[in-house]
Amino acid sequence: MKNSRNNLNNRNSEIKVSKILTYIVGIYISLSFLAPLMINSGDVPELSGRANAIDYAKESSWGNIDHGEYAYIGHDQSKHGGSFAWMDLNPIWAITYAFGDLNCHQKHERSWEINDNQMPICVRDVGIMLGFIFGALIFGLRGVNRWTLRDTFLTIFPDEFLGQFYEKDRRLFLMVGILLISVTPIGIDGFTQLLTNYESNNTLRLVTGIIAGFGLGWLVCSMISAKPNHFDSAEDVKLPADAKLRIK
Repeated sequence: MKNSRNNLNNRNSEIKVSKILTYIVGIYISLSFLAPLMINSGDVPELSGRANAIDYAKESSWGNIDHGEYAYIGHDQSKHGGSFAWMDLNPIWAITYAFGDLNCHQKHERSWEINDNQMPICVRDVGIMLGFIFGALIFGLRGVNRWTLRDTFLTIFPDEFLGQFYEKDRRLFLMVGILLISVTPIGIDGFTQLLTNYESNNTLRLVTGIIAGFGLGWLVCSMISAKPNHFDSAEDVKLPADAKLRIK
């Protein structure tokens, strides 16, 4: 039987995409909480590194050097619990902290501690990953492939709601607007903190991260699930308000 929303036989591909992405991100966020809990208490000191760089792989790594307490990047690691080398951990925890080291600045004042150990990622990144999972799960429940990214992205909304946007061909505006709304809070909070003396708090970092992550998870699922090759032609795609795709 054809799916009444997009004219395909099933939504197996969309559900699979949602599950795979949820599992990948869910496993890492779970490890991020488990690692500091399972490592000996106090083994991970207060960190302060750089994003997109390896800072704490070995005793001699950049993060373990004293850069000055008021340095623009980093701090005096010797004054914050001593050195840390994730290569000394067991492989699972080492990979968990290595990923955080590479992708997160790991500033201790913006991170949670568990078992007297700093988590491998900051609170904002925790929020982004949690939001990503929520976005992927919602897409798994509602999303369907409608050939284009734009049309696939919007399918978590009921077709009755989308009809007005299809009648006026405002669906790209709707998608872009939703994505802008999702990143605006984190953008305002982050850039205000970067450009002024304002200092955010971890609750706000978590909330803005969740909002941005939700939009990201929703978008990534839509990007992977929008597959024109699942249709014989663009005219076969069922859209709200009896709209039709036209390929120029």
